[in-house]
This record gives sequence, structure tokens and C-alpha cells, in this order.
Amino acid sequence: MSMSTSTATSPTLRRSISNTLKGSAGNLVEWYDVYVYSVFATYFESQFFAADEKNSSIYIWAIFAVTFLMRPIGSWFFGRFADRHGRRLSLTVSVSLMAACSILIALSPTAESIGVGAVVILVFARLLQGFATGGEYGTSATYMSETAISGHRGFLSSFHYVTLVGGHVLAQFTLMIMVLTLPDEAISSWGWRVAFLIGGAGALVVIWLRRTMDETLETATLEAVRSGESRESGSMRELLVRQWRPLLTCFLVTAGGTVAFYTYSVTGPSIVKGAFAGSDVLAGTVINLIALTILMLLQPLGGWLSDRVGRKSLLVFFGIGGVLYTWVLLTQLPQQQNPIIAFTILVIGFVILTGYTSINAVVKAELFPTHIRALGVGFGYALANSAFGGTAPLLYQAAGETDRVTWFIVYVTAVIAVSLLVYIFVLKNKSANWLDDEAGMRSRA
Repeated sequence: MSMSTSTATSPTLRRSISNTLKGSAGNLVEWYDVYVYSVFATYFESQFFAADEKNSSIYIWAIFAVTFLMRPIGSWFFGRFADRHGRRLSLTVSVSLMAACSILIALSPTAESIGVGAVVILVFARLLQGFATGGEYGTSATYMSETAISGHRGFLSSFHYVTLVGGHVLAQFTLMIMVLTLPDEAISSWGWRVAFLIGGAGALVVIWLRRTMDETLETATLEAVRSGESRESGSMRELLVRQWRPLLTCFLVTAGGTVAFYTYSVTGPSIVKGAFAGSDVLAGTVINLIALTILMLLQPLGGWLSDRVGRKSLLVFFGIGGVLYTWVLLTQLPQQQNPIIAFTILVIGFVILTGYTSINAVVKAELFPTHIRALGVGFGYALANSAFGGTAPLLYQAAGETDRVTWFIVYVTAVIAVSLLVYIFVLKNKSANWLDDEAGMRSRA
């Protein structure tokens, strides 16, 4: 017996905007919880490692990288859950788990009081957050793409990265307020705990908001899953056997974008913070905050543009720009003591990055049919993100300490170049896709 896999609603623009805003709020909180770690890492590393530990900086970034290993597992669990039980419930559970872990980190004892146990608690909490984030990305990208109306999907789904970058902006803003009002000793002692608690508190509002979102899966589809009639929804076998081509495309589309995203928007601000740490800590924080705010505001522009010129055009722009500009960013930014030049270098990188970030959610969602979309988008993203994205800050840190930054630049450039080939030769502009014409795509298949 066949079943319908179309979405539950054909929303008006007003309803679509309402669901987009509700979905975005949760995304903002979850990604704040992700980035508050990287933004405050230099302040709380002394709380989790002994004072005489020379490799504490590498270890703290290694913990950041290790959590990405949980993302494929989280994307499988929550993607399957979302395809079988609905996007809304999956998103509510993931943000609840994320918030609980942020509160656990905020209340964690220090190495001085319980020794290595402090690191164990930190790693445990971050692994669970990696698990939750793996589920959040695929499900929220799917939901925001599905709830958007045709002709405006690029613009509306771009708010997925508005809030993703917004989480980073909010974390940077929190740090700036603390830098302006507290001495460094206070931030290292207890200020970072407040930063983590903010994320936990924000989730309470989000949980309420997500309960009022429309569900994009049809009731008939959900009933078919409950009755056992549907076995293909959220099935890993279905994904690997029948949907392996879009899964591979999703992985390759993501690889260059995610390595660039973490190199430009995480490592870049870290370089700026380090360059101004000795002379003017506030200047470095302000540069990062304004630049990341610009990156956030660029996302709707990129999404809107893609609705008019096609997704492929923006991805090719990003790929060419990334291949040419990565060397400039990573060689010139560390040398800057002039705030204006440092800001300009960072923002140019963010303009290039927008070609990928603003549309990557909808590009991946368009690759998969509804019954496997959350799992396909999430799993394809998580594999590439774990392999190339989350490891980028750690690899840069290690390359810098061994005078091999050139190797890192070559690596990042090569990964972006591979994705560029996919953008050029695999993707098509304004072609039929599973979001806009599922019935037509199914008949062709």
C-alpha cells in the first residue's frame, strides 16, 4: 500500500514566516550553546586543567573537535526520529538535551577540586551536545526548507544560518559585555559559567515556542509509521541503498563549505582575538562581533539572490572565492595590528562564505524525498562536518604550534576545490527538485 509523503501544509507566506521564526529561535539557542564554548575557551581552560599543563590549549580544542564525532550518531537518531515521528517533536527533544548539557558545564566542579573528573564531566557534556547538534542541523534545515513556500525558499531557509551565525554573535556579545564590566580574573573564575547558564535558560522559552510550530509531515504519514505500514521512513537502509547518490552529493557539497565555515568564522575570530590580546582585548572582541553580525545579516541577501539566479551560481561563487582567498585570510590576518585592516580581511572572507552558508540548508533539502529528508540532510552534513569542519580549529592550532600553517592552507583550499567541482558538474540551476515537485521527481525515479 502506498502512502503520501508530501508535507502536511501548503502554508501562506505569513504562516511560513511564523514557522520560520519559531524554528529559528531554537536554532539560535542551540548554536549559542555550541559557540559559547569556543568563544570562552581561553578563559575556562584553566578551570579544567592543571596550571602546569603546557598543552591545555590543544586539549581544549581537541575536546571541541571530538564532540563532532557524535554528530553523525545524533543525525542518525534525530533524523530517523524526525522522519518517523515528526520534525517538531525531534527539534524540541534536541534543544532540551542541549540546554541540560550547558547547565551541567556551567555547574561543573574545577580540576582544583576534583582533578581529572572535571575534564571527564566536560567531555561527557560536550559529547552529548555534539549528539544533539547532529540532530538539530538536519531536522531544522529540513523543517525550515519544508515550511517555506516555493519561490521564497532560499530567502526563508537562509534564516537557518542567520540563527546559526547569530548564536556565535550572541556568544561574542556576551563576552564583550563581560570584557567591559569584569576583570579577566572574574571571567576565568565564574563569568564563563554565567555564559553557559544563559544558553540553558534560553532553551525554556524555545521549548514552549517549538510546541506551537506547525508539523510539516502529514498526519497520514505519521499514522502509517505508527501502524508499521511505513518501513522506508527514516530508514538507514533506504538511505544507503536507494538514496546513496543524493547522500554522496550532500556530503561533497558540505565538505568544502564546512571546512571554510569553521576556518573563516571560528578560526578567523580566534586569530583576531589572539592578535589583539596583548594590546587591546576589547578591539579584538568588537572586530569579531561586528564582522559576525555582518555575516549574519548577509544570509537573507544570499538566500533572496538564490531565489532569482539559482543556488548553483552562489555555490560556484563561494567555491572560486574560497580557493583563491583562504591563503590571504590565514597568512595576512595573524599579522594585523590595525583594527580596520583586520576587520576588512575578515569581512571579505565572510562575503565569500555567504555563497555557501545562506543556501546550504535548502540545497541539501532539495536532494531528498520527504520520507528520508531529515535523515539524509542530517547524516550527509554530519559526516562531512565531523571529518572536515569540527577538526579545522584543532588542525590550525596544531599547525601553528609546529610552523606548518602552509600545510593547513593547502588542505583547506583542496577540500573547497573538490566541492567546487561538485557545484560545477553535478548541481543544476533552477532544476526540478524534491521540495517543489515531489510527485514529478517520484515519477521520474
